[in-house]
Amino acid sequence: MEGAATRTVITTSSSTENFSTSTLDYDRNFFRTASGLLVFAEIVFGLLVWTLIAGTEYFRVSAFGWVLFMAILYWVLTVIFLIIYLTMAYNKIPQVPWTTVGLFFSGSATVMYVVFYRYCTEFECFHPSVFQFFAFLVTLCYAGSTYLSFKFWRLRDEE
Repeated sequence: MEGAATRTVITTSSSTENFSTSTLDYDRNFFRTASGLLVFAEIVFGLLVWTLIAGTEYFRVSAFGWVLFMAILYWVLTVIFLIIYLTMAYNKIPQVPWTTVGLFFSGSATVMYVVFYRYCTEFECFHPSVFQFFAFLVTLCYAGSTYLSFKFWRLRDEE
């Protein structure tokens, strides 16, 4: 056929041998460990703390807006860490020093909640007794996580 364009068709075949699938594991026993229980308690008490802050007129004092922001930020990061621990994603990303990250995160959360607790008890902000109670509990949980993270960090350095 004159003037007819010829097409070259290239076909490729794919095999499943060339593809690797990565599945995340699920740690069913995570909530049976001390770290798992502390993370769960941090999520529950942290949710109560920032809910109590959000239920007040925090916008009247700019510092309370910052307290609300930080409480929500640490709560969201704790949920992310829970997902990382439950799915054992830390095994898939060995380049990240997870023990150091966990130590820094829980230590900074402890310091933040101690400052908030101290600040709010001085100025009797929010619902004093309820807020103080849950802020104290979440501070204890983060302090416990800091202690456990420090122990794991020391063990990793000794190896």
